[in-house]
Amino acid sequence: MDATLTNVIIAITMAFGGFLVKAGLDHLRRRDVETEAKTILDTAQQDAHRVRRETELELKEQAIQQKAEGEREVRALREELHDRERILDKRQDSLEKQAEQLQKQEKIVEGTQRKLTERIQDTNRRQEELAKLLDLQRQTLHELSGLSREDATAKLLESLDTELTQQSGAIIMKHEKQWATLCEEKSREMVLTAIQRFAAAHTAETTTSTVDIPSDEMKGRIIGREGRNIRAFEKATGVDVIIDDTPGVVIVSGFDMIRREAARLALNKLIADGRIHPSRIEEIVAETSREMERHIQKIGQEAVQETEVHGLHERIVNLLGRLQFRTSYSQNVLRHSIEVAFVAGMIADEIGLDGKLARRCGLLHDIGKAADHDIEGGHPKIGADLLKRYGEPFEVVAAAAGHHNDLHLENPYTVIVSAADACSASRPGARRETLERYVKRMEELESIAAGFPGVEQAYAIQAGRELRVMVSSKETTDETAAKTCYDIARAFEERLTYPGEIKVTVLRETRHTEMAR
Repeated sequence: MDATLTNVIIAITMAFGGFLVKAGLDHLRRRDVETEAKTILDTAQQDAHRVRRETELELKEQAIQQKAEGEREVRALREELHDRERILDKRQDSLEKQAEQLQKQEKIVEGTQRKLTERIQDTNRRQEELAKLLDLQRQTLHELSGLSREDATAKLLESLDTELTQQSGAIIMKHEKQWATLCEEKSREMVLTAIQRFAAAHTAETTTSTVDIPSDEMKGRIIGREGRNIRAFEKATGVDVIIDDTPGVVIVSGFDMIRREAARLALNKLIADGRIHPSRIEEIVAETSREMERHIQKIGQEAVQETEVHGLHERIVNLLGRLQFRTSYSQNVLRHSIEVAFVAGMIADEIGLDGKLARRCGLLHDIGKAADHDIEGGHPKIGADLLKRYGEPFEVVAAAAGHHNDLHLENPYTVIVSAADACSASRPGARRETLERYVKRMEELESIAAGFPGVEQAYAIQAGRELRVMVSSKETTDETAAKTCYDIARAFEERLTYPGEIKVTVLRETRHTEMAR
């Protein structure tokens, strides 16, 4: 029992002691919390006081700035008002001066009006006096001549009419000469300007093409057993293959440049492939022919894009591409057509016509040359028929039909294309001829003409297509000049070889000069 009681007392004592300890700790915690709260309140009060002081300072600074800005605005307004006052003062002074000048001018005008009135009155008096004098003179003339007024008027008008007719005829002749000279100068200037603005290179083609081979052993493979390969190739392409002793080269010969080019490409493919036998030859030639058609179409499209002529039928574009493989006097026909297109367009622009339509006419004027091997007739007629069939305008068809024949002046584009065609074909360098040969041929023409009696000077023009001969008016007459022209033309036919025609023009002129001192 005693032990139990002791334990109970000890437990009670420990519980009370724990209570006291807890109470003491709670008291300490409350005191710390109060102290911390007081510290926080003091800090918050200090921060609030500091923020209030900073806010007051910022408000004072803003007020000072606003006051300063207001003062600046007031000063600016005052200065602006002062400037306006000065401007108004100046304008007022100017208006006062203008008013004074107006008053002076009004006085001057009034004085001028008075003078004019006096002059008008004086003029009226003089006119009345002149009318009286004219009447007196008429009466005197009637009495002296014995003619009535109507007869005298008729004779006067007749003499005036004769005099005016003579003067008007002289004026008309004078202006006709001036306009003829001006038109000739303008036309020459337009053509020369167009030629100078466009100058295209022309390539000279031959009737053969060369194909390089890696070794002479390849020549035997091209010929084949008993010549079967070369015969199959010639039959499929329509060209002649020439194999001679020339090392590393095989020659492809043919008049048709398209077939010759296709054969050259096909032979290059066969050499690169190495398999050369009749069936492979036919396969490669057929494939190359299809590629050639696509290449021709591409060339035609490039020509259309270069000249900016759009809306052409695909067949016309294909024919344009074929002109790349056609030459005339070794002048590439496609490049010639493009040059004619540009020159014709420039001439049309110079004279105020449609340059685009003129370029179209010039580009298509020789289109018949691409089909003249397949269709009977001359290339102007063939080209006109093709263009008409594929819906080209009348001007284009007429230019193709008439650029070599009689020109229809009602269609100016035919005249323009004919002039551009002549410029392109006859200018030096357009056709295959070296400069030395060209100069030699010109000198030969002039020397033959200079050898005739009475010839003073001879000039070859139009790239040798025309010769102008100046003869002496003392040594020749009109009849002998005509005979000289005929003899020179016959001499050219006998001594020279040339394409086309040579026009010979003989000029005989008489001049008389005297000095007035």
